[in-house]
Amino acid sequence: MKRKDSPPRIGRPRAFDADKALDRALMVFWRDGYEGASLSDLSKAMDLNRPSIYAAFGDKEALFRKALDRYVSGPAAYVMGALKEKSARAAVEGLLRGAAEGLTDPHHPRGCLLVQGALSCSQTSAPIQHELSVRREGVVDALRKRLRRARTEGDLPVGSNPGDLARYFAAVLHGMAVQAAGGANRNELNRVVRMAMRAWPEKR
Repeated sequence: MKRKDSPPRIGRPRAFDADKALDRALMVFWRDGYEGASLSDLSKAMDLNRPSIYAAFGDKEALFRKALDRYVSGPAAYVMGALKEKSARAAVEGLLRGAAEGLTDPHHPRGCLLVQGALSCSQTSAPIQHELSVRREGVVDALRKRLRRARTEGDLPVGSNPGDLARYFAAVLHGMAVQAAGGANRNELNRVVRMAMRAWPEKR
């Protein structure tokens, strides 16, 4: 008797939640930095063996880049969200206030992954340092564009320099991240925000 063709085999679904695993990897990288996060620590946190990590996410560098994307769209989403505020001043203040809150959130490591993820790395991790530098510069660029638009719309004085302002407020933002990692609390960071906003150019 001729056997009927068997139905095509469907790939076996992964027996884990990739998003949850990536969130756990993010926490390890955020806490320990790129080089400080060992594959053993990542494997334990993600509850996956190394072959499964490689199969799902790639090598450690690829996993870190995916964790960065997760960070930018998740815990650090306040950055781009603030820039949508109606006025430029509200956008910048919202950015810094969001940082004061996010950098000190007790539900995750203190500080900013983009700032502290690879402050001191060996030469072999130079591509990761470059990646983080590019992403930090992306924040400066987004802020610069928002301030240029504000000047064009009359929301900033004509003589204001959007580039200088963007660099200044980005420096405050990144400095707050270092302060938070060192133990500064939310109230202390909000006082920094109040001081920084005094540099906002006033119309004459």
